[in-house]
Amino acid sequence: MFKNLITYRIGEGWATEAKQLAEQLAKEPFLACAPTQPLAVGWAPPRGIEHAPLVEVVDGHWLVKLKREQRLLPSSVVQERVDELAEHIEATTGRKPGKKAKKELKEQAAHELLPRAFTKTSATQVWIAPEQRLLFVDAGSSSRADEVITLLIQASPGLSLQLVQTAESPAAVMAAWLMDGVTPEGFQIERECELKGSDEQKPVVRYARHPLDIDEVRAHLTSGKMPTRLALSWNERVAFTLTEGFAVKKISFLDLAFEGRAEASGDEAFDADLALATGELGRLIPALIEGLGGEHDFAAAGTAPAPAALPAPTAEEAVSESPPW
Repeated sequence: MFKNLITYRIGEGWATEAKQLAEQLAKEPFLACAPTQPLAVGWAPPRGIEHAPLVEVVDGHWLVKLKREQRLLPSSVVQERVDELAEHIEATTGRKPGKKAKKELKEQAAHELLPRAFTKTSATQVWIAPEQRLLFVDAGSSSRADEVITLLIQASPGLSLQLVQTAESPAAVMAAWLMDGVTPEGFQIERECELKGSDEQKPVVRYARHPLDIDEVRAHLTSGKMPTRLALSWNERVAFTLTEGFAVKKISFLDLAFEGRAEASGDEAFDADLALATGELGRLIPALIEGLGGEHDFAAAGTAPAPAALPAPTAEEAVSESPPW
């Protein structure tokens, strides 16, 4: 159900109900790319069924999905067409197009080629836990998460989000776990990690399918390298990788998490998968935050939290984003 999670705290004052949020998201639905449109972004039913609800609710947890479709137009293909157009102009006028003219030719070529370009479709899921006032984005990068929460904040007035930051640095805590082998109750170090140095060369050491309770790893830590990623498991139920930025990646559910689960199909399978994921991860994430010293209290520290996203374009601007050539 979820592969990666970036965690946000929902600000006070947002009391929207699931039905109201669905109505808000319905104002910006996903519509497939028009022939000359490079990018389309909008909200889609999480079940993947047309006309299904835009907000699914299971056991008090909400799920929404942002869908995007992008036309793939390689720069080499555009340049080939630009060269053809430039050669035609030179042959008919006797003059080579200048810099400004070539820029216009590039725009013309892209416009001509877009309708024939292949499209790539992807989706990003958002899990909202209203009672815990937490929101999770299933994104592998902060830039993709920023896109999602920017559009979500635009869609739902009053919603404010702040990246969850732990009181202690995940990198420092992971280093301590590796150094002495002692982890918080329920957590187990697995067999993958990445260590990175802080000097000019920024050396990187990666271990995969390798024991980490060895002198070599401790020597790297002693020399100043810090963990940027560490594979962990929790209560023999969930395996994942923790990053230095408190992102949870490569989530997989272990056999123990499936014990006693009845076979299901169709809508029942969707509900069961969502209940399993939110049930397990809804306990894991708070335990992980606690293991990292608890959530950082910005008010007590007298510091202003960093914004959850950069100043955002409008929804229309996001949909009409320039193509990647």
